[in-house]
Amino acid sequence: MALRARTDPNPGDRWWVLGILFLARTAMGFQFQAVAALSSFVIADFGIDYAQLGWLIGLYLLPGIVIAYPSGLLGQHFGDKRIAVLGMTLMAIGGLLTATGDYSTVLAGRLISGAGAVLLNVLLAKMATDWFSGREIGTALALLVGSWPVGIGVALISLPWLAVNATVALAFASTGAIAALLLVLIAGFYHVPPSAVTPSPSEARERPRLSLPEFGLVSLAGGIWMLFNVGYILVVSFGPALLMSKGQSQQDSGFVISWVSWTVLVTIPLGGILIDRFGRATTLMIVSLAAFAAGTALMPTMPSLPLMILLGAAAGLPAGAMMVLPGEVLRPHNRGPGMGVFFSWYYAGVAVLTPIAGILRDASDAPGAPLLFAAALELLAIAVLVLLRLLQRRLGTVS
Repeated sequence: MALRARTDPNPGDRWWVLGILFLARTAMGFQFQAVAALSSFVIADFGIDYAQLGWLIGLYLLPGIVIAYPSGLLGQHFGDKRIAVLGMTLMAIGGLLTATGDYSTVLAGRLISGAGAVLLNVLLAKMATDWFSGREIGTALALLVGSWPVGIGVALISLPWLAVNATVALAFASTGAIAALLLVLIAGFYHVPPSAVTPSPSEARERPRLSLPEFGLVSLAGGIWMLFNVGYILVVSFGPALLMSKGQSQQDSGFVISWVSWTVLVTIPLGGILIDRFGRATTLMIVSLAAFAAGTALMPTMPSLPLMILLGAAAGLPAGAMMVLPGEVLRPHNRGPGMGVFFSWYYAGVAVLTPIAGILRDASDAPGAPLLFAAALELLAIAVLVLLRLLQRRLGTVS
């Protein structure tokens, strides 16, 4: 019986659940990347510049500034599954709106689908942590993180092809259609872990209130995640335009840049396995971030396929370790609101810094300017990580 399956633990269940969460987050990455993957068509059809393109890219994540923290609380009050289904519904509606061809409607569609993605993203991380807490958490979260670049890579290859061989509207509409399919999958097959069905009496009585140390430490963790991801987003968003400035087509440019995402697909789970088995997560993060910064700085002068593979290798290894950081500093009953704080910093940074990269591109008239900006952000992420570790040693990890 279905009810019995939900109350009797089955070790294999968590991997099936992770597969559902993986596909849901893949749909998010696919939808987010649509504007950048179709950048030449978007600029030509709407007559916008690179600053406006950066704004349209970042607009998808703008709702996270105000929605991310309440998302965790809503999940606690109404249930993770219900809010995840709501998020995917908004993604489907917003994705279809972006296919209209009217610029104001496209803006509205990006905001609506982005709001849904925020609701979903905060809860996906929390849901995975609930299922894997205390067992293979690094590997599980690394695999979950890997779904985002999978979606980006698929978008870079498939959406320009759809635009050329069908229509740009169909390419945008496909992002809503895929979200609708995943909505059905989550609604039909996801269930909470057995441990979450009957929480202990002490946890049931505790209110989800972050202590000051928790808030400060998880904010720093969110800053690291934000800076790292903005750098990655700038590579896959402005990389195709850089290659096009050197004479490549939109399709060929997307194919070359997509190798960053395909390589990340391999190295993200590898990074999770390494920290689960050998530890030394801090060293792994620092070395990988430094390598990613160096490779990104080289892109304007040598944007080759081998360099894209190197960037993917460097970007993938630390991702799982970064996603583990909130779990290090949050008490179990505070994971929902804590993840909300973590992602609030991420969304605020992406929404603000992505347009800045476009402004730098227009002001300098240098296709490589956004990539140099990305490299600087990766170095700043290292500095924030060092600060986090120093404060953890001084305050003690929250448990």
